[in-house]
Amino acid sequence: MACDIPNLSPPVSLGMQEGMELTAEALFRRYFLPLYPRDVDLATVRATDANPANNPKILAQLDAIASTFTQVAPRALGVELDLDFSDASVHRLAAAIDRARRDALLEPTEGEPVPPLVHLVTHGAVYVGACVVKNHGGTWRVRSPLWESRVELTSRAGTGELAVMQWWLKSLSDDEIDEPRLGDRYRLHVEVPCADPDALPVIAEPGRKLPRLKKVDYSKLHQYLKAQIPELRGVGEHFPSPEGFSNLGFHWLDFMLVGGGRMLLMHGPTDRGVHLFWLDASGFAASAFYPADAFPAHIVKDEGDRLVVHVPILGEPQTHEMLWSGPVQSDASSG
Repeated sequence: MACDIPNLSPPVSLGMQEGMELTAEALFRRYFLPLYPRDVDLATVRATDANPANNPKILAQLDAIASTFTQVAPRALGVELDLDFSDASVHRLAAAIDRARRDALLEPTEGEPVPPLVHLVTHGAVYVGACVVKNHGGTWRVRSPLWESRVELTSRAGTGELAVMQWWLKSLSDDEIDEPRLGDRYRLHVEVPCADPDALPVIAEPGRKLPRLKKVDYSKLHQYLKAQIPELRGVGEHFPSPEGFSNLGFHWLDFMLVGGGRMLLMHGPTDRGVHLFWLDASGFAASAFYPADAFPAHIVKDEGDRLVVHVPILGEPQTHEMLWSGPVQSDASSG
């Protein structure tokens, strides 16, 4: 399972040091950088078009790598994934990569110069990019090596390049491995900006008065939603886990129906700032966080086509504006 990329120096097998923190940078430098030419300038690699003539054979090679990934990834991860190039398949893939599987794939294999995780990531980056191209009209921006290739995407957020290889490395780091952050990034940078919020079904009439939830935990939130907005089927599979939600430490939660009742916005303060969650008829759709002082309380105003959030930071007021359906990522290569 190898990308056909020219001008690569021989790979070097390097094991992790005992107790070493697996940051995205540490993963890259130890397992991936040896695959690049010696003294490579990564900034140049990531900025240089490796297919200026738009050679269809190179684009076909990307397709072949992505197709290979659909066969190899389920065996490597030990789970059936149905990698059918759909958006949903990216989320199935993200959920299958946990700490135990990552660590097992970092173990060297006899006769192989690099651990299996390297093959998974280099091919997986191409697969996720191919999903963007297939489902959302993205355009390949080819780099050498091919796993550094990016996808240019135009959406409500504007036009930007998706650095999918970096998404993979960050999601495999110790800080993120216990959450499906690869899927979260795909949702934030691809699905949310490309969605048409005006096509969402109406949950409830927007004039409904929704009281504050003064004592917040996961169970009380479900009870509240069932009592106040029974039309909402639930918070959805991508909402924070009960433990993750409880760890946020909400002091209270307010609720409002926005977009003509197409989405429910829930927002509240914590010790670190203000969290906002948007739910549509299917459940969790988007979130945002703004650092803020504990006093005075933040304010969220619904102005029809947009929301305005006022928060105090270090005693100074700050204002954040966004579409009623939530923030869209303007820098698609970040995250």
